[in-house]
Amino acid sequence: MLADQTTTHVITLTPAAAQAVRDLLEKRNLQGYALRVFVSGGGCSGLQYGMALENNIRDLDLSEEFDGVKVVVDEISIDYLRGATVDYIEDETGSGFKIENPNAVSSCGCGSSYKSTDDASGDSACGCSCCG
Repeated sequence: MLADQTTTHVITLTPAAAQAVRDLLEKRNLQGYALRVFVSGGGCSGLQYGMALENNIRDLDLSEEFDGVKVVVDEISIDYLRGATVDYIEDETGSGFKIENPNAVSSCGCGSSYKSTDDASGDSACGCSCCG
């Protein structure tokens, strides 16, 4: 599958994810928008992933293009997402974006939150309602 991916030194967006974003942008008639990928505090494991379609690219954002889709990452999230891969999965249970992150030392059962190497201490029990 690595041959099917476009890679940069910070983040990777698979062709399947790029197609899903293009479909969303077309469906919502959003021209000039990018996929913002970010990390914020919260979630049952300490940090949580977020994604949004937006057209507000800041000067300090990292901006890359994958298969015609612009991806932006803010200056704080870059360190937490370095080496991560954003994919789009479709299977019998549903579909959605999935982030594989080499910086995660433990993650929530639902995959939406994680602990990084910077915060590997503490309770690893998941308390969110989405994977319980």
